Amino acid sequence: MLDSVEDELELSAVRHRPEGLEQLESQTRFSRKELQILYRGFKNECPSGIVNEDTFKDIYSQFFPQGGLFHVSAGFKNRQTLKSSDSMRPFVLIDASTYAHFLFNAFDTDHNGSVSFEDFVMGLSILLRGTVQEKLNWAFNLYDINKDGYITKEEMLDIMKAIYDMMGKCTYPVLKEETPRQHVEVFFQKMDKNRDGVVTIDEFIDCCQNDENIMRSMHLFENVL
Repeated sequence: MLDSVEDELELSAVRHRPEGLEQLESQTRFSRKELQILYRGFKNECPSGIVNEDTFKDIYSQFFPQGGLFHVSAGFKNRQTLKSSDSMRPFVLIDASTYAHFLFNAFDTDHNGSVSFEDFVMGLSILLRGTVQEKLNWAFNLYDINKDGYITKEEMLDIMKAIYDMMGKCTYPVLKEETPRQHVEVFFQKMDKNRDGVVTIDEFIDCCQNDENIMRSMHLFENVL
């Protein structure tokens, strides 16, 4: 394990220097030791200290389809194990790039086209250890593709299609092509309570908190433990 002196030397070696470990420890639900492990893995994959979208997609694709967000974090340390897993071999051709694009945009909180170590651990802290409210806020940001504060039916369909493209072929029976649109029609009707054609964050959170099936079907909390 890196000690504090070695950490500071490593943190200063990259072109993008992240916040100090103490500050990140206070801003996230990770311990200093966990942040050290995450940073070492992040630096190993991204020596410059930042991740662009192409690199993010490449990393994300390594850990599919067994599961999304968990393997983004665990996979930094266990890439070889995950790549050689027998359970993954039948699914190596699944394309997760579209969902990875949307996920990248959600992690890129300042919308500058890159994800820093701070961006990564702040998002990961919410997804792994955040409250239900925090996770729902993060999920709303994911579905709000153009970041205008509303979710349209088209945005919801884009995300849902990406999820089904990524996970649908792993299900039995295999989901039909029209399934995402059918689910979006049901979800959107329930969420858009005032029928104005968009879903606000209050409508989104209220509906999700009161409908277990929607929370499960919209992939909000799967594979993030």
